[in-house]
Amino acid sequence: MTIHFKYEKSQVIQALRYHFISRPEIRTMIILVNAFAILSITLYAFKKITPFAFLIGTTLWLVLMISFWFVLPFMVYRRAETFRHEFSMKFGEADFSLIHQHGQKSWPWKSLTKFVESPNFFHLYFDARSFLLVPKSGFRDIDEVHEMRSMLREKVK
Repeated sequence: MTIHFKYEKSQVIQALRYHFISRPEIRTMIILVNAFAILSITLYAFKKITPFAFLIGTTLWLVLMISFWFVLPFMVYRRAETFRHEFSMKFGEADFSLIHQHGQKSWPWKSLTKFVESPNFFHLYFDARSFLLVPKSGFRDIDEVHEMRSMLREKVK
């Protein structure tokens, strides 16, 4: 199977958000900060802490949410030259290839540690931080998307 695609900025930003929020360490930090925010508002409501302490907690929560939702995905998008090019991908029995006008790179299926499906992409993970986004918009129809999903389930252990 061969697909051709170009990345769309809004979809890539959403996929990067999905990636960051799904990281266990970031998810744990968000849960802890939200628990801290709930505790802070509860203590403020019962007049156990000062408005300044509540303001500090709220500011911490806002900074973290803004950084994970806006700053981090936009920084990664801006720095990665990859998202500004057109690509083709070939998926075979033994490997898959990413083809660009300046060359190509092939990987065996066993180089993938996992895959995750988001609304617009398949996230192919080589390790915890290294991944490739394969847009579903590159497939001709829904049947090819289902075929890709089946192939990934079979090939990625």
